[in-house]
Amino acid sequence: MAQNVDPHYAQRSDNAKHNEEGRNNPNDSHAVTKRLQKELMTLMMSQEKGVSAFPEGENLFRWIGTISGPNDTVYETQRYKLCLQFPNSYPYTAPFVKFITPCFHPNIDNNGNICLDILKDKWSALYDVRTILLSIQSLLGEPNIDSPLNALAAELWSKPEEYRKHVLDTYKQV
Repeated sequence: MAQNVDPHYAQRSDNAKHNEEGRNNPNDSHAVTKRLQKELMTLMMSQEKGVSAFPEGENLFRWIGTISGPNDTVYETQRYKLCLQFPNSYPYTAPFVKFITPCFHPNIDNNGNICLDILKDKWSALYDVRTILLSIQSLLGEPNIDSPLNALAAELWSKPEEYRKHVLDTYKQV
C-alpha cells in the first residue's frame, strides 16, 4: 500500500468515499488529534534551533509556527510567523501553511502562500510539523528560482544588494 493512502478509505469503494468526504468521522478526527498531540510533544522536546510551533488556543487543528532565518543568509536576523491548518485527513493530506509575517522571497507570494513541493505533490504521510518548518527554513536560503510565486523576488535574487533591500523593506515583525 502506498504511504500516502489512508487505510480507512483504501478499502472502500469510490462511491462510499465520495459520500463520506467532507463529513467528520469521529474516528478519523481522534487519530488526527493523537498524531498532532504526539507531534507537539516531539517539537517541545526537540533541541531544534530556529523552529517552533504550538496550537492556536484550544484548536489543535490550527497552529502558529515560527522559524528563524537561516544563518549566512539575508534572512538570518529575522523571525517569521506561519499559520498551519491541518485537515481531518492529516497526515495523508498536507496541512495548509502560510506566512503571517510578510516575507519577500521567490517562492512566497504577497499573501504569504508558499510554493514548496512537499506541501503539494511531494507530500508524504511520513512528514511532520518539524519537517515542514525545517523545509521552509531551508527554502529561505535556497529558493527554487525556476518555480517562482514572486517574479520580482526571483529576478532580484541574482542582485544581492537590491534583494537585501527588498527583504528588509518587506519584513515586519508581527
